[in-house]
Amino acid sequence: MVGPDEIETRLAELRRCIDRALERAGREDEKIALVAVSKTFPAEYISAAISYGITDIGENRVQEFESKRPNIKGRARWHLIGHLQKNKINKALKLFDMIQSVDSYKLAQEISNRAQTDVDILIQINCSGEDSKFGFDLSEARDQVLKISELEHVSIKGLMTIGPFVDDENIVRRSFHPVREIFSDLKKHETDRLKMDFLSMGMSNDFEWAIAEGANMIRVGSLIFGQRG
Repeated sequence: MVGPDEIETRLAELRRCIDRALERAGREDEKIALVAVSKTFPAEYISAAISYGITDIGENRVQEFESKRPNIKGRARWHLIGHLQKNKINKALKLFDMIQSVDSYKLAQEISNRAQTDVDILIQINCSGEDSKFGFDLSEARDQVLKISELEHVSIKGLMTIGPFVDDENIVRRSFHPVREIFSDLKKHETDRLKMDFLSMGMSNDFEWAIAEGANMIRVGSLIFGQRG
């Protein structure tokens, strides 16, 4: 874990890496939405990141963020990026601006039933096929997204996935690629409740490969805040 005063330097280097990745991908004129993943880090670290220009914060656990939120200085767009249990939905709706981890139709249905207004969500796809990861299978994702888009109180803003945890660019990019294809296909079917605004792929270990495969949102924690204890 680094000190809060080091976050500014780490963010500057991360942004340079993002720019280089965009240049290599021939996407120099595009922007990447950077979600700073702050799980296990205290409120002072999140406050520091916001003061240095971070506008999006990602948390994995509803209860952890609930305890930190009152002590955070500054405003950001709050993202839930971890698996959401149904008994935590009501709290999540109050705490988060976007739920990135909608990984089943039943979960989307529960969110819709409990929400009073439209909730921004991303649909999670299991691009690696690993049993340990949540999300829709690649084969069913497109049809499930279209089905979820018919629910009353959810507003689909794109897709999210987690790459395989291997240090092999070819394997990771092969996993990301079909998600990008689904994302592109769903753009042809956009409605008021279905917008492919965000392709959320890539974390600290693989965000450059994700950018090469078309990601326009990345979720980075350790490169900003340091290694977790």
